[in-house]
Amino acid sequence: MKIKDIDYTLMPMESLPNYAMARLLCFTISQNLTIMKNFNLLLLSVITCSLVSCASSGFVYLDYPQEPELILPEGMEEIAVVNRSLTKEEDKKNKTLESIVTGEIAGSDKLASDEAVKGFFDGLQNSNRLKAVIPPNVRIYGTGTRQTPEILSWDQVDEICKSTNADALLVLENFDSNSDFVIANAVNQVTSVLETGRTNTRFPRRARVNVKSFWRLYDPYNKTIIDQFQQTYFMDFDLFSGAAPLSALPETAYAAGIDYTNRFFTSYYRVRRDMYKKGKGRDKNQFAAGWRSSEVANWDNAIKIWTDVVNNYGKSAGRAAHNIAVAYEVKGETDLALEWAQRAYQEFGDKMARDYAKVLLNRKRLVEY
Repeated sequence: MKIKDIDYTLMPMESLPNYAMARLLCFTISQNLTIMKNFNLLLLSVITCSLVSCASSGFVYLDYPQEPELILPEGMEEIAVVNRSLTKEEDKKNKTLESIVTGEIAGSDKLASDEAVKGFFDGLQNSNRLKAVIPPNVRIYGTGTRQTPEILSWDQVDEICKSTNADALLVLENFDSNSDFVIANAVNQVTSVLETGRTNTRFPRRARVNVKSFWRLYDPYNKTIIDQFQQTYFMDFDLFSGAAPLSALPETAYAAGIDYTNRFFTSYYRVRRDMYKKGKGRDKNQFAAGWRSSEVANWDNAIKIWTDVVNNYGKSAGRAAHNIAVAYEVKGETDLALEWAQRAYQEFGDKMARDYAKVLLNRKRLVEY
């Protein structure tokens, strides 16, 4: 005889037999697990879709120019440079005393300050627009210390500039140096004597050489001071037999001169450029091939592929034109990058390219420095 199934879900809980309650409980748990499984699958699908949509774009990092710290007037190209940090004959005794106190070699600043001037001269060799010139009288007297002298008379400034047909005059107004090795070693020796009654036989392995310079840039035509810059520069050197190499101070001074020229140059910092990773419509595969070329820095091939996509005038044309603009900027061809960014927006309405074109216009202006 066949037993008819009973629907226990319609009966009160207190009237159910034990085996029926167990069966109903298992059924309820099974239903809840099924609901949770479906919810998790739905959530996973949403996350997956989000990742796919995010993966439709990519990016690349490159160096972006920043305005120079010092922007010279239009037409100012040749700069005469002189050394005014030297000591007059009557100040030699005072200068020698200072040399002992600060750990310098007496007379060494005279040679090192000339190296700073040479560093500035060589540093401007990297400029497309500026040029340093050396007048017949490159040395003039100043304080010979860290005390900044009064500005030169404009008649003297004009005379120096005319002697070299210079547009401006840069003066190394003062220059001073010291080594922390001499001072630190003296302190260590005194401390050792006070604590142990004898000198310390251990010497430092490295020494730091410091130079302090004050540069002043004169405009003879407008009779104005364009720049006044107090510079502190240092370099570390390995010691040999407890002594720094003889070239330590000249090298530091030369590097300081080069460092000052950086105020005239455009500097760079890292920026991110957004690109399209995937295309649309019939050009999707071709577009992806261009992206793969860009991933291995084969920008010429990527440009070629994306140019074909643009010429097809399909749904991916605007994206391809934008990517070509980024590729040209990576290659350092800002003019072509701007042309393609403008075309991407004007012909295809790509909004990312519209904003990008504004960035490129600003970059083109900065690169001219």
